[in-house]
Amino acid sequence: MSAAHLTVWYNTRCPVCEAGIDWQRNKLLALVRAGSVEFRDINEQPDALAHFGASLDDIRRRLHATDQAGRLIVGADVAIALWRMTPGEGWLAALFGNRVALPFTRFFYDRFADLLFAWNKWSGRW
Repeated sequence: MSAAHLTVWYNTRCPVCEAGIDWQRNKLLALVRAGSVEFRDINEQPDALAHFGASLDDIRRRLHATDQAGRLIVGADVAIALWRMTPGEGWLAALFGNRVALPFTRFFYDRFADLLFAWNKWSGRW
């Protein structure tokens, strides 16, 4: 497990996002309790990442996070960072985050995120 700090911003109005983050949060409970990982609802602080140029819709579309150095991490890279921190899931980070697989991982993550975002908008979740 890494001692790095990660603050993950996600959309609680999306039932798929909410369920996924709840599941991941439960796996990372020790790190959450230690303050190494935070999960924050972007709907409570819609301008939280505006200084990075990230709009509310950007964050509702894809996961966003900041690391211990204050750098912005977006999309599939957030999932990979979480897998690296999660006991027993480092293999997922190695499989999907290696230099050969990463472009495909990002592409498929983004397409799924686009579909999920459209579905949430169509369903009137904001």
